Amino acid sequence: MLKTIAPADAARLLHEEGATLVDVREPDEHARARIPGARNLPLSRLEEAELAVHEGKPVLFHCRSGARTTGNAARLAAKAGGCEAYVVEGGLEAWKRAGLPVAEDRRQPLELMRQVQIAAGTMVVLGVLLGATVSPWFHALAGFVGAGLVFAGVSGTCGLARLLRLMPWNRGLATA
Repeated sequence: MLKTIAPADAARLLHEEGATLVDVREPDEHARARIPGARNLPLSRLEEAELAVHEGKPVLFHCRSGARTTGNAARLAAKAGGCEAYVVEGGLEAWKRAGLPVAEDRRQPLELMRQVQIAAGTMVVLGVLLGATVSPWFHALAGFVGAGLVFAGVSGTCGLARLLRLMPWNRGLATA
């Protein structure tokens, strides 16, 4: 199991001891906001990727809130290969709250999962509103979206995410 480390202490390890900082979020999340110098190694590709660590140097793992890194601590510890390894407590959000530097690129599209949530929520609300005011048949739209979300949760495949990935504003994500 990995130990947790406060953002300020993590920053100290980075600067004073040359620790390796690893961002386990997906590439679209990393592109929009990241801790400068962090390497991107998404959890979805953890087993297939190599993590170059410096012998005797600590490894620090972070995500957005700390939930993904804490939930996958055993997998991350195995990836650290016996190096001293930590989870940055509270992730990127706590890093920001501590006043530490964050590189943000607002020109990057919103994270794909946020786009899915916005699109699905909009379709459900529209289906309900149109079903109540125009025709009850519009309730089928809300039911269709709900069924799609259940399918995505059970199968791990989200048709809406695949469709959104092909949109012009997500061009760089289509190849990722």
